[in-house]
Amino acid sequence: MSTEPAAPPPSPSTTSSPSTPSTASATSPSRRTFIATSTAVGGVVVAGGVLAGAPAGGSGQAAAEARTSSRVSVTVNGRRHTVTVDNRTSLLDLLREHLGLTGSKKGCNAGACGACTVLVDGRRQNACLLLAVRLDGAEVTTVEGLADGERLHPLQQAFIDQDAFQCGYCTPGQIMSGVGCIQEGHTGSGDEIREWMSGNICRCGCYVKIVRAVEQTAGRK
Repeated sequence: MSTEPAAPPPSPSTTSSPSTPSTASATSPSRRTFIATSTAVGGVVVAGGVLAGAPAGGSGQAAAEARTSSRVSVTVNGRRHTVTVDNRTSLLDLLREHLGLTGSKKGCNAGACGACTVLVDGRRQNACLLLAVRLDGAEVTTVEGLADGERLHPLQQAFIDQDAFQCGYCTPGQIMSGVGCIQEGHTGSGDEIREWMSGNICRCGCYVKIVRAVEQTAGRK
C-alpha cells in the first residue's frame, strides 16, 4: 500500500477560463448597438443623398420645363409676334391669352362649332385644334384684322345690313369662315354656301341671314 499523499485537487486558477465569451462580448456590438448604429448611418447617407441631389433635381426640373416650351414666331394681322409658349398651347390660346386678341371665341374647344375660325396662310382653320408651335412662320388673320381702320370689311358690313346675328358669340367665326368661303370661290349658290360653311354653328339660328350676308359680299345680291 503506497504511502504517497493523494494529488491535490485542481486549483480554481487552472480550470477552463470563461475569457473567450467575455472577450467576444467586449469586442462585438450587441444587437441593440448594431441596430442603433445602422439606423444612424443610414440616416446620414439618406440625408447626404437628398442634400447632394437637390441641385441636380432643380436643374433637372429646369431642363424638363425647357423641353416642354418653345419659341414661336407668327405674323398675326400683319404684325410679327415672337413668344415662348408651352408646347401644348393651341393657336386659340396663343391669340387670346398671349396676344390679347379675344375676337376669336372659345366655344366647344374641340373643333365642332367653328366659333374660333381664323385664316392661316389664307385657309380657314379651327384655331382650337392647331398647336401654336407648329405654326412658326405662319400668317394668321383674325376678325380683328379684317377692318381697314374705321372702315369695316365688306362682309362685316353685310352682317350688319342683313342683321345676321343675335347673341354675336359665333359671329367672328362666321365672318372669318365666310371670308374664306368667298376667297375659295364656294359662293355659286345658297346651297353651296351652306355646305361650305356647315362647320360653323349658330345657336340663335340666323343661318338664312348669314347666307344672305355672304351672297351680298360675293356680289350675288
